[in-house]
Amino acid sequence: MSSASHTPAAPEEGATKPSNFLRQIIEHDLAKGSYASRRWAGSPGDAAHHASAPHDPARIRTRFPPEPNGYLHVGHAKSICLNFGLARDYGGVCHLRFDDTNPEKEDTEYVDSIIDAVKWLGFDWNGAPDAAPYQASDYFDFMYRAAEALIERGHAYVDEQTPEQMRANRGDFSRPGVDSPYRSRTPAENLTRFRQMRDGELADGAAVLRARIAMDSPNINLRDPAIYRIRRATHHNTGDKWCIYPMYTFAHPIEDALENITHSICTLEFEDQRPFYDWLLERLIEAGLLAAPAPHQYEFARLNLSYVITSKRKLAQLVNEGKVSGWDDPRMPTIVGLRRRGYTPASIQLFAERIGVTKSDSWIDYSTLEGCLREDLEAKAYRGMAVLDPVKLVLTNWDEVMGAGHLEPCTLPALPHVPEGQPEPAARQFSIGREVWIEREDFEEVPPKGYKRLFPGNKVRLKGAYVIECTGCLRDAEGRVTEVQAQLIPDTKSGTPGADSVKAKAAITWVGVADGVSAEIRLYDRLFSDAQPDAGGKDFLASLNPNSLKVVSGFVEPSLAQAKPDQKFQFERHGYFVADRLDHAPGQPVFNRAVGLKDSWGK
Repeated sequence: MSSASHTPAAPEEGATKPSNFLRQIIEHDLAKGSYASRRWAGSPGDAAHHASAPHDPARIRTRFPPEPNGYLHVGHAKSICLNFGLARDYGGVCHLRFDDTNPEKEDTEYVDSIIDAVKWLGFDWNGAPDAAPYQASDYFDFMYRAAEALIERGHAYVDEQTPEQMRANRGDFSRPGVDSPYRSRTPAENLTRFRQMRDGELADGAAVLRARIAMDSPNINLRDPAIYRIRRATHHNTGDKWCIYPMYTFAHPIEDALENITHSICTLEFEDQRPFYDWLLERLIEAGLLAAPAPHQYEFARLNLSYVITSKRKLAQLVNEGKVSGWDDPRMPTIVGLRRRGYTPASIQLFAERIGVTKSDSWIDYSTLEGCLREDLEAKAYRGMAVLDPVKLVLTNWDEVMGAGHLEPCTLPALPHVPEGQPEPAARQFSIGREVWIEREDFEEVPPKGYKRLFPGNKVRLKGAYVIECTGCLRDAEGRVTEVQAQLIPDTKSGTPGADSVKAKAAITWVGVADGVSAEIRLYDRLFSDAQPDAGGKDFLASLNPNSLKVVSGFVEPSLAQAKPDQKFQFERHGYFVADRLDHAPGQPVFNRAVGLKDSWGK
């Protein structure tokens, strides 16, 4: 049986993608030839590196630049699909680059998890399926050289004010900043002091390198921002080579330029940083260090998904305080969590495409994500019957009609509607005998109005098998039903000439006692009961959903017992489930509910 998930492919030639402002910008740039003069030496580098190289074969270059300080979440998945999708659709290349400029929070565990997540979503990077990701730390030598060039040209200075003094002198939206007393140092003095920072002669926090722009700028981000700080910390890639590290706002545009990025796509919180992005690249092009044309930054609204938090700090708190089982807990919005929950690459790509790209913030309802998974699995997930709250049904006349110990073989299609052009999978094989498991809710001794399932005197069909007539039940001392009893109506087996000879008001799912397999079934739901659990400073832990996980022992039909880890199914009437990729094993099946058959949240 094949897995229900698959790797998304590039769109068919001529396929029309929904337009958005980023696509319009790219199409305009391509029509104008805005980046046609770029050259590409086959690897990132400065102006001299690319100068004699052929023209860049990539029509555009985008990038996905995560900081390896945590596990990626559904918001990152949107950015991955956007950046890699645009490059794919416009004959370009998307780079995977680790923005590893903060050594204290980064780890190879996160590097490995990010690589795995991007691959799982179906994307290659840097122009080749097996290319190594780029790393900002590989550019530290150039960044240092760029910093010295800024100092030499009077565009940067070493500031030795305390952090408190710098904060006070920066001003605010109602008053301009005040020049640092160190701002008038000569380039030679600044260069000497910066090299002392580099050589470890100053203590952590004793000095920073700042860009010299304008302390009276209405954009506070242009009031001489810090571009280098002293930080004695072992870096996961460069070790102890450096004790000074570039600030992200300095590193980011340089990384883009070295990699020939054309369209640098960020979320809206970076919009105020764009003037510094442009200022820095202009200065470094003037200095001859970087080639023109420069990359351009564009911003889009980040993903706000209801019933979800995406703060790495808060997600880490959930893990560290044991509120969830780990970063890959199926209730987490991390990509590893979504994958373990049963989400597919195709469903996440569909979600990213469906919600679109805008410049304005809005909330996307979680049901949109769930709907994309249902849509993807409907035609792919093999069907199967499972009983999650079992009670035994005994066919009291079975031995008389069918013979003692007889097991009657039954079949049902693995897929009710096979997509055109695909071969029909083999039918599911199972058997019925004297005893079967049914859902407890499928019997009522005194039925409510409109109830059509089992109650004394009523006839139902056991799906794929026979029509039966309920005769009663047995109860224990506490009054709980321990056994439902019914009689088999002969010659009514599904698919035989007599199947329609007796009318039944309902068909119910079941699993044979003889060949059904016991399974652990994890019924996952939304982690939070509040649609915006951390909005407005709320304590997000207060809205944890106490019913976000219920573990039950049920029974599944034999075909489901053969499932492989990560394989998706539709449990008829219950929803879509996945064989847990870590805990599921032969003889010990474990299934996670990915999503119900319909949106029932809050209804």
